[in-house]
Amino acid sequence: MIYALRYYWRAAKGYRLRPWQSPYLCWRMETFFGVEADRLTRQEVFRLLWQNRTRIGSFLRWCAEMEDHYFHGNL
Repeated sequence: MIYALRYYWRAAKGYRLRPWQSPYLCWRMETFFGVEADRLTRQEVFRLLWQNRTRIGSFLRWCAEMEDHYFHGNL
């Protein structure tokens, strides 16, 4: 959970209170879910996140492993 918040804090810079408007997060949503991000509403973003929470959890664990490997030399 801590890594999820850290990832969000970095990825939503400038859009932390309205992440559905972030160009970076919209791009990530398009590549991760295969949906047109420019058409996503706030409700649709949260619905996708909730429906895919297991996949997102796997992605965030992978991100944490990569960060640990690159910044701390572990793995």
